[in-house]
Amino acid sequence: MKEYVSLSDGMYRLRAPEPEDLDTLYRIENDTAMWAVSGNAIPFSRYQLKKYIEESAHDFYTDRQIRFMIERESDAAVVGCIDLTDIDPYNARAEVGVAVLPAFRGHGAAGAALNVLCGYAVGVLRLHQLFCQVPADNETSIKLFSTSGFVETGRMKDWLIHGEEYTDVILLQKFF
Repeated sequence: MKEYVSLSDGMYRLRAPEPEDLDTLYRIENDTAMWAVSGNAIPFSRYQLKKYIEESAHDFYTDRQIRFMIERESDAAVVGCIDLTDIDPYNARAEVGVAVLPAFRGHGAAGAALNVLCGYAVGVLRLHQLFCQVPADNETSIKLFSTSGFVETGRMKDWLIHGEEYTDVILLQKFF
């Protein structure tokens, strides 16, 4: 018998992006403060994001990524998004990234979303592991992933540039 996997923890739920999420995605994707960790250095247009929402195959074998919106259940407010990227079905692994809008940070949304996503990754996608790459100076993100069972397994020296200086990146993994 297949085990039931919930996309909610009772306070926050994960759901697929909807057309009305366009403005939220636009703010997240064009937040230049997040470009250093996302690997993005070019703004996205509303048109590009609209096409992404409309044309995504919603098939992790095809897209090699899955984006979820993080929604607060008490009022259906979208507080951010959480992604599985670089999905490798053969080796049963994926990279995870989470972004919470500034007004909603510090209220547990990222941790709740990450725990729900982990249950989905192992229970539905049958992944063996998730990993993330976090700047060594981002103590908040390191604590978030560590609290959710991710362990540091490596360090990449001078991996990201911040202004004129390079910073290390810590590789964190969670095995199921």
